[in-house]
Amino acid sequence: MEIRIDVSLDPTLGCGQAHRWRRLEDGSWQGVVKNHVTTLTQTDNGFICAGGDERDLREYFRDQDDLSAILAEISEADPIVADLAGRCPGLRILKQPEWECLATYLLATNVNVKRIAKMVESVCDLFGTDLGARRAFPTAKQILDGKERISECRLGFREPRLIELAQSVEDGILDIDALKELEYGDLVRSLQTINGVGPKVADCVAIFGFGKLEAFPVDIRIQKCMETMYGVTGSYSRVADFGRKRFGRYAGYAQELLYHSDFI
Repeated sequence: MEIRIDVSLDPTLGCGQAHRWRRLEDGSWQGVVKNHVTTLTQTDNGFICAGGDERDLREYFRDQDDLSAILAEISEADPIVADLAGRCPGLRILKQPEWECLATYLLATNVNVKRIAKMVESVCDLFGTDLGARRAFPTAKQILDGKERISECRLGFREPRLIELAQSVEDGILDIDALKELEYGDLVRSLQTINGVGPKVADCVAIFGFGKLEAFPVDIRIQKCMETMYGVTGSYSRVADFGRKRFGRYAGYAQELLYHSDFI
């Protein structure tokens, strides 16, 4: 099945937004979207998918986003982003399942992208539903049902945090559906009440899980970009606030282009 959408798979799936994609030897990408294993092969008009649900994939790649209009808006007053957009066409923000994104980014602290992917896959392999070639991301209940074995995942200090998160979701203390209704500011404040979730993780979950495109996550790479390109230094909030004010409602797209600036 071919899905026609303006997307470049390599930068979109290889940039660290999501951590369950594997680039195969033939250049295609294998991943798990909700409860389907899918392999995507780039075409001129989008991609061919083997496996997967079309509606889920369209939602995942945010096909409702008018990419041309978004890039034009964030490029209008910023020649740096305009240049990056021209050199990296088809880079899209992903819309991941909220629970999966939150649990994944809870693990993504003080560790590199390769290690994050390994931890996430170990959690899926141990707790997730068998889908054949891969396993689904586990529900909170599946994690709790097998929590006695969680040390096998080698999560380190993140282990009790994941169990605590799963328990709060299962007990209804943390209501994912209620979080969906919050505006950006209230959402990131609520997310930061979770043990192990700081400003950067909250922003990543806000944009990649809850679709808040105005979020501007700041990691070491973005800090360097903002200092070198814009002369902005200081606290997380100062740098992130600058990014949101400069790029507005699509600041997250600008952030992804800046994140890629060393590679394009």
